[in-house]
Amino acid sequence: MPNDPLPPRAGEIRFPLDPGALPGDARLVFIGRLRTPWTSRADCPRNGRLSEAICTVEVDAPYRSALPGVDRASHLILLYWMHEARRDLAVQAPRHNVHPVPRGTFCVRSPVRPNPIALSAVELLGCDFAAGTLRVRGLDCLNGTPLLDIKPYFPSVDSRPDATVAE
Repeated sequence: MPNDPLPPRAGEIRFPLDPGALPGDARLVFIGRLRTPWTSRADCPRNGRLSEAICTVEVDAPYRSALPGVDRASHLILLYWMHEARRDLAVQAPRHNVHPVPRGTFCVRSPVRPNPIALSAVELLGCDFAAGTLRVRGLDCLNGTPLLDIKPYFPSVDSRPDATVAE
């Protein structure tokens, strides 16, 4: 059962089954939580670059030993689990879509997906390794969102200025 009680919008199509109801097979673990000012999906910015909010990455104690050196990067890539997103739509009509044509889930950046994994490139503002916290700017998720991974952002390999998306 999806976490979103709303029925699909016009043009949206559900998968034949809800991927969230299937048995898991990936042995993922959450390594912490993201602390943001947003408590409802309606309040979240649709993209982290649209927000100046300073947020906190809380890394759980067993994983804090992996933090040293992260402060050498000006920006980080955070991977997180959008725990309140529905998972059952194959075709979507996102509310912020510039072109109101339903599109396949793998063609949109909506949180609604079979595996609701999100990625944000954030600016690192500060670190407290002992407390396991990082201050960042550029998130777009709910307070308490589970954290999957932290990676340094390398402009030399992560930036693709020639990338395009056809209208």
